[in-house]
Amino acid sequence: MPVGDSMTIGSAGEHTWRHRLWQLLRGTYDPAVTLVGPRETLYDQQTGAPTSLDYADPDFPRAHLAGWGEGWLHMAPLIGDAIRDCRPDVLLVSLGLIDLGFYTNAEQTAENVRAFITAARAADPCVRMVLLPVTPNVRAESDAPFADQVALFNVLLAKAVADLDEPRSPILLASPPPSYDIHVDTYDGTHPNASGEHRIAEAFAGAMREAWGIGRACAARTV
Repeated sequence: MPVGDSMTIGSAGEHTWRHRLWQLLRGTYDPAVTLVGPRETLYDQQTGAPTSLDYADPDFPRAHLAGWGEGWLHMAPLIGDAIRDCRPDVLLVSLGLIDLGFYTNAEQTAENVRAFITAARAADPCVRMVLLPVTPNVRAESDAPFADQVALFNVLLAKAVADLDEPRSPILLASPPPSYDIHVDTYDGTHPNASGEHRIAEAFAGAMREAWGIGRACAARTV
């Protein structure tokens, strides 16, 4: 189940990194993989609402739990019902930038990470999670306090993973997308373009491949 903010839900006309990940896993590792979640739409920037199904390629499992302007603060109360309804084996979470930009500081955001993990495990004690650190966006280049908050949050996120990881419900901290450059891999300094989508997808796929061999086993999995 992909869980995220505007970079995960994507906008009308885009492929999204969710599509790139599905192609990567299906084509290289595990043809039985699928994506699950309670939502399917893209964000329509013309209407300002998540009502579009205008994917660049709609022929993939489009389900997710992502929202434009939503962060850890918003997803923590939703994740329990989403897991109970959709029964994912793995959560792929890319959150935090919107929290730090508009809602909470680094420490508060880290507390919401812990609340999210607690709620997820209450719904499924064996759920696995892959958490992606926050990539600083264009704002961080001119706003030093914001850049500091992003850096601090990533430290606190790593600590939360170390504190809360357990064999029954493992948590991975994915490596940031290699060579990710906001001036090359985004269309506005924040949201991924095609190359950025591929890089984010590989960050998640690589973490699962290295830690769990996802894609190598024959059994079907949902993410």
